[in-house]
Amino acid sequence: MATGTTHAPAAPNASTELVQHLIRLGCVNTGHADSGNETRAADLLTAVVDLPGVELQSIGPLPNRQSLVARLPGTDPTAPTLLLLGHTDVVPADPADWRHDPFGGELIDGWVWGRGAIDMLCVTASMAVAFAELARRRVALPGTVVFAAVADEEAGGHAGADWLLQHHRDAVMADYVLTECGGTPMHTASGMRLPVLVAEKGAAWCRMVVHGTSGHGSTPLIADNALVRAAEVVRRLAAYRPLGVIHDTWRGYVEAMGFDPELRSILLDPTAITDWATTHPDRGFAADCHACTHLTISPNVARADGKTNTIPGSVELEVDIRTLPGQTIDHVRAVLADLLGELAAFVEIEFMDERWATATASPVDSPLWRSIERASASVYPDARCVPAITPGGTDARFFRDHGCTSYGYGLFSSELSYDDYVAMFHAKDERVDVHSLGLMEQLWADLAVDLLADRPR
Repeated sequence: MATGTTHAPAAPNASTELVQHLIRLGCVNTGHADSGNETRAADLLTAVVDLPGVELQSIGPLPNRQSLVARLPGTDPTAPTLLLLGHTDVVPADPADWRHDPFGGELIDGWVWGRGAIDMLCVTASMAVAFAELARRRVALPGTVVFAAVADEEAGGHAGADWLLQHHRDAVMADYVLTECGGTPMHTASGMRLPVLVAEKGAAWCRMVVHGTSGHGSTPLIADNALVRAAEVVRRLAAYRPLGVIHDTWRGYVEAMGFDPELRSILLDPTAITDWATTHPDRGFAADCHACTHLTISPNVARADGKTNTIPGSVELEVDIRTLPGQTIDHVRAVLADLLGELAAFVEIEFMDERWATATASPVDSPLWRSIERASASVYPDARCVPAITPGGTDARFFRDHGCTSYGYGLFSSELSYDDYVAMFHAKDERVDVHSLGLMEQLWADLAVDLLADRPR
């Protein structure tokens, strides 16, 4: 990707130190209730936004899994509400894989390094700073601004956004929601494009228990090794290679991006895009294009009881399955049955939460979209915002289910290429540049003022 310049200062800004502190807290979410410890992040962010006129709540299902909700009430109770939605948990990181300490939060040559720097502590920190600045300036907006820093996004939101909407709906409900992903400048033959995530794939995560017959490891012929059978199950799942699906959201994205004619043709061809994605050198971009046009199946966890001299009678697998718009849980079941074939008789399948197996989307024609266009134009006047779908899951899906217009966005500098941005999610050497932090600080404040100001929409 080509690079360019931005209007953000090179010097560290208020978000820089805050994101460093958040990284150092190490709120690692392994999926277990005793992990995350996001209460520490909620306490840290409370100190940032605890200002006159701000209403604060720290709420969650467990003492160690608290989410922060800060509200700056508007002057008109009938005016819309904007929710700036961040999460504070991060996925695990192995220090041996990193060039720098993943929980050191080091500032090196204008970049903050650490787990969560991109996903999504840079956004959470800059939202907190922008919210605090609105409160400090005592900006009298008709509409209400809410900042929420929630727990448990990385493990499905059951102790975070999903829980809040089920148990404290009034605290977080909003007409418009902004959360992570999007806003990375992409340079195309037709000029710069800024993707806005208006849709995301469904998450049909499941557990598979593969059965066999246990026995002594010294006499393997007497048993039916579940681990060997599970290995074949994993092989079949990993080998799944469906044709691409050119759904309406993807077609609209490709046509709005203004790619050169050859690339456009490939990205809209269900056969060509599959072959192209496996060999394209920009792995982040190619993997993202592939995921946005394919049902994906990724077997990621395996567990078996026993020890070296014991043949396991069962093995549990955890599989990450992501659906495209229009694909249902029944479609997923049919695909799995076809892949397992004769092995299906030995496999139990349990979907973790069928509610989120269907892709979600928000309308593009909205006041929030127009505010994003205006705020982005102040930094990138020649860029065009384009609606896009993300292959990953975000907390936006919970709010879309409640009727909220929800987008994933941010505003990054051209120093961060789209390929690097995509490649850093849940990967090694995650980092964010100071320029981007400054851009997002300004973005959230500008969006709130533009969207909630008392003027015709």
